[in-house]
Amino acid sequence: MAEAEQRQTMDGNLLAAKSLAQFGVEHMFGVVGIPVTSFANRAVSLGIRFIAFHNEQSAGYAASAYGYLTHRPGVLLTVSGPGCVHGLAGLSNAMINTWPMVLISGSCDQNDVGRGDFQELDQIEAVKPFSKFSIKAKHVSEIPNAVAQVLRWSTSGRPGGCYLDIPSDLLHQTVTIAEAEKLLSAAEALFINTTPGTHASDIEKTVSLLRNAKRPLIVFGKGAAYSRAENELKKLVESTGIPFLPTPMGKGLISDTHELAATAARSLAIGKCDVAFVIGARLNWLLHFGEAPKWSKDVVFILVDISEEEIELRKKSVNVGAGIVGDAKCVLESVNKAIKDEPFCLGKSHPWVEELKKKVKDNVVRLEAQLAKDVVPFNFYTPLRIIRDAILAEGSPAPVVVSEGANTMDVGRAVLVQTEPRTRLDAGTWGTMGIGLGYCIAAAVASPERLVVAVEGDSGFGFSAMEVETLVRYQLPVVVIVFNNGGVYGGDRRSPEEIDGPHKHDPAPTSFVPGAAYHTLIEAFGGKGYLVGTPEELKSALLESFSARKPAVINVIIDPYAGSESGRLQHKN
Repeated sequence: MAEAEQRQTMDGNLLAAKSLAQFGVEHMFGVVGIPVTSFANRAVSLGIRFIAFHNEQSAGYAASAYGYLTHRPGVLLTVSGPGCVHGLAGLSNAMINTWPMVLISGSCDQNDVGRGDFQELDQIEAVKPFSKFSIKAKHVSEIPNAVAQVLRWSTSGRPGGCYLDIPSDLLHQTVTIAEAEKLLSAAEALFINTTPGTHASDIEKTVSLLRNAKRPLIVFGKGAAYSRAENELKKLVESTGIPFLPTPMGKGLISDTHELAATAARSLAIGKCDVAFVIGARLNWLLHFGEAPKWSKDVVFILVDISEEEIELRKKSVNVGAGIVGDAKCVLESVNKAIKDEPFCLGKSHPWVEELKKKVKDNVVRLEAQLAKDVVPFNFYTPLRIIRDAILAEGSPAPVVVSEGANTMDVGRAVLVQTEPRTRLDAGTWGTMGIGLGYCIAAAVASPERLVVAVEGDSGFGFSAMEVETLVRYQLPVVVIVFNNGGVYGGDRRSPEEIDGPHKHDPAPTSFVPGAAYHTLIEAFGGKGYLVGTPEELKSALLESFSARKPAVINVIIDPYAGSESGRLQHKN
C-alpha cells in the first residue's frame, strides 16, 4: 500500500492550488483561460472561493482592496501575456497604496520562449516597476516555495504587490504525493514575519513633543487602518484630549462624529498646529507634502511608518522631530503606556481645542444649511444627504462605502459620515478611477456581514460597469448608486473658442449619451434597477434596496451643470 502511494502523483495545477490553500488563502479573484483554468478549478475544489470577473483590471482592484480589508494578501489569477498586463492595474494600485497583493499569471511553455508562442511576454520584466518582489517557478517542484515567497513578501515590511509566474509546462508536470507533502512542509517554514521593535528613546521623544505642544494634532491614514490601530488611536485621543484629523480612507477609525474630530476644520487644523503626530499616513500630495503654506512653516512632525525609507524621505523636506519605524498599532500601544505612566490632557476648555471646535461647528452649520435644501433637478448635495441618512440608519455593522468619481467623490467625502473602521474605500493615493465595482466585490467578500454601497460618478462607473453581472452571479449585497450627469464633470463644458475644427460637431471629450439608462444594465442580468430624479424616489429606492440586500443599481439623474472640473482633492474647510 505504501509503495502504491509513493507512485501516486499530482500535477502542477493541483500543487499550486494546494500551496495556496495550505498557506491560508481563502479567496481568489481573476479571469481564467489557457493555461490556468484547471488551476482555478483545483483551487475551488480545495475550498478556496474563486470570484470570476469579466476583466482582469477590476479583478486586480478587488484583490488589492481585499488585501487592505483582510490584512492578508489578495490573490489575482490571470492568463499569460495580455491577461498579465491587464492585471498590472491592480498590482500597481496595491503597490502605491501599500496593500498586500499577489498576481499569479500563467506564461508560455519554457521550451517555446523566444519563438513567438501564444501570448508570449517576458512577464517578470513587465511587472518589475509595479511589484516589490517577483519570481518565476522553473520546475513543478519549485511551486510551493515560490507561492510561499510571494505571499510572505507581500505582507512583510511595507505591504505591496508581488508577482508569481508559472509557465504552462509546469502546470502539467507531476510530482509524487509524498514529494509534494515534503515540498509544502518546507515552504511553510518561510512564514515567519517579524515586526520591527520601537526604541524607548523614540517613544519618550514623541510623548515629550506632544506634552509640550501648544497646538498638537493627531493625523492618521489607511496605514493605521490596515494595522487595526483603531482602539489604540481612540485611547490616545481620549486620554490626551488632542484633536484628530483622518485622511479620506482613515475616516471611521474614530467616528467622524467624535467631539475631537477636526475634519470639518481641516485647513485651520493643519495650518496652525505646532506638532503633528502622523500615524500610518504619508506626507504626499494628500497632505500637501507637509509644507507651507498649507502647513505652518514651524510645525514639527512625529512620523510613524512601517518603512524607514519613507521617514528618511520626509526628513529631507520637513522638520521631523521624531521618526518611529514600526507597525502603527504596536507603536501606539507603547505611546499609550508611556502616557499612562505620566498622564496629560488638554481639556475641553483648552484654547486650541475650543478654536477648532468653533470652526468645526461653523463649517458644519454652513454645510447643513446647504444640505437642508431639496434641489431638483438634483445637485450633488441633495442626493448625498439622502444617501448619508440612509446609510446612518443602517446602524452597526455600518455599510462599506465605495466612493469613486470627481465631484461625486469630492463632495461625498465632506457629506458622507464614517462611524466604523475600514468602511470607506475611494480612489486612494493614486486617485485611481475604475476601482468601483472591484472594490465593491472585495468588500462584499471580505465583510459578508456588511452591506456595500457604492456612490459612483457615471464616468467612474463606466470603467467597470459590466461587473454588475458578477454582483448578480454571486448574489452579493451591493447597491451601486450612479450619479448620472451626462459625462466627465457634467458633459460638454467647452468654451466657444474650443468648439472649432473639422470635428467640432462631435460630442465633447467629456460628454456621454444624455439620460443614459444605467439602471437597465443590471436588469439584463436579473438584478434590480431604479431610475430616480426626486428626493422621494431616491428615498424609496434606498429603503427597498438596502432592505433587500441584493445587487441593485440606482440611476440618479443629476443636473449636468451642477458639477465642476476636479483634479486633485480640494479641501476648502
